[in-house]
Amino acid sequence: MSRRFGIAPPSYDPAGSESATTLPVGASATVRAYVRRLVRRHRGAFAALVTVNSLAVLASMVGPYLLGRIVEGLSEGADAGELQLGRTIALFAVALAVQTYFIRQVRLRGAMLGERMLADLREDFLVRSVGLPPGVLERAGTGDLLSRITTDIDRLANAMREAVPQLAIGVVWAGLLLGALAVTAPPLALVALIALPVLLTGCRWYYRRAPSAYRSEAAGYAAVAAALAETVDAGRTVEAHRLGERRVRLSERRISEWTSWERYTLWLRTVLFPTINVSNALILSAVLILGGVFVLHGWIGVGQLTTGALLAQMLIDPVGLILRWYDELQVAQVSLARLVGVREIEPDSGDGALAPSGRDVRADEVRFGYHAGTDVLHGVTMNVPSGTRVALVGPSGAGKSTLGRLLAGIYGPRTGEVTLGGAELARMPAERIRQHVALVNQEHHVFVGSLRDNLLLARTDAGDPELWAALAAVDADGWAGALADGLDSEVGSGGLVVTPAQAQQIALARLVLADPHTLVLDEATSLLDPRAARHLERSLARVLEGRTVVAIAHRLHTAHDADVIAVVEGGRISELGSHDALVAADGAYAALWRSWHG
Repeated sequence: MSRRFGIAPPSYDPAGSESATTLPVGASATVRAYVRRLVRRHRGAFAALVTVNSLAVLASMVGPYLLGRIVEGLSEGADAGELQLGRTIALFAVALAVQTYFIRQVRLRGAMLGERMLADLREDFLVRSVGLPPGVLERAGTGDLLSRITTDIDRLANAMREAVPQLAIGVVWAGLLLGALAVTAPPLALVALIALPVLLTGCRWYYRRAPSAYRSEAAGYAAVAAALAETVDAGRTVEAHRLGERRVRLSERRISEWTSWERYTLWLRTVLFPTINVSNALILSAVLILGGVFVLHGWIGVGQLTTGALLAQMLIDPVGLILRWYDELQVAQVSLARLVGVREIEPDSGDGALAPSGRDVRADEVRFGYHAGTDVLHGVTMNVPSGTRVALVGPSGAGKSTLGRLLAGIYGPRTGEVTLGGAELARMPAERIRQHVALVNQEHHVFVGSLRDNLLLARTDAGDPELWAALAAVDADGWAGALADGLDSEVGSGGLVVTPAQAQQIALARLVLADPHTLVLDEATSLLDPRAARHLERSLARVLEGRTVVAIAHRLHTAHDADVIAVVEGGRISELGSHDALVAADGAYAALWRSWHG
């Protein structure tokens, strides 16, 4: 339908593309429920804002009322003494002072209300996100998460600080002005509504198109952020495989699709705003022209016309305010829907979950896939008794890391079950799982802050001796002790730039502090050179004595030290046994061992 107005929406809709986002966008019912909850939480502040705004508007009506009385008196031949101009001027000055005071209160209370709601929104989003199942967050796209945390919050910041309070102010303002117009000159109140059909028609046309367009625009930006972030993160791989031109073309296509939606939403506004201007002109001209006719027929007085015309002129401001900020809320609504979309994901409630009665980990006929209809694991069954060291080996892409994540409770199986001490991991909350099982993989992060703060993430009540013992357990006490400020040294962005190996040692030190009884190590020492990795693993062996360890590695010396070796091929366990037994069997593991040793 938009084509006849000169422009059509882009044919590409990133909002409807599954590749553009992995976290859901909140449905209208979810958004409305959250808004109602937010309003109820701040109903006292809303009531105070409406009250001071009403007083400010009532004070602003004193001027038109007094001027109308003066004009009415002059039209009836009254002199200056009868008009009591001095008293009128004094009343006007008092009303102006009262209006100024309450306008200041309106702005102050509106800004405070907006900041409080924005703070609540940020906190709610963070708390809800942290409570999501780990697998959901792990599979979420980098660009989508980044755009929600940054762009969507930025868009909502303006809406919360300005749009919501201003919209409330505009509605109260317009309602009081219409009420005053109806009391002062009832016929003029009806005349002021002449512009309503034009305004409603234009707004209906705009608001039928704007929400979906803004949603697609936001999703398009997320797609741009995802493409750029992936290219930067995999920069060396892109360069090694000469994929630069392909990634540039992908980025340019995403940017083109996003800017197409930007142009479309801009065009929608170029239709809405002239409609608003025409409506404003209609209101004032209709009141003046038809009001003049009413005066000539004696239906209203000239003073009523004066007051009514001034009130109609004042009505333009709140109507424009409502429409302006309602348009801003269209953008904010999309960002809000993207932020509250996480509320549609069931958190780890743990309802009905049994407490583990032991420490044995078992996978029973487990099937799992990242995409519907495509399984990565096919009926895997294995038992890991408490205190056992198991090594998962096999070719890349065989499903080793996926199996490790299921054993760590990051993912839940599509069919079958993974249990810890007889309790199903998929039904346990993440916090309870982390008390028993921990995953350390190749990915690690050093947070901005002190080395001590980075270590205390694992256990907040740990003292300095325990922190140093954890660093020593992973051979990190040497370089950490050489830092000028020791544990208080700033690391991460803006501080000490740690090497990949040092960052991995910090992650492993956190593991020592967390002290889980079951560990899943997904190539946890892959960033260290073979000699350092071997030394670190021997140090860890002393610390991890008595714990259950599932190690995923391509370096077969890890497998050599394990109690049990599981060979994963094509999403299945093809061999299971000790190192000596599997070498003697002369199967897949024996071939890998010979290849490793030349």
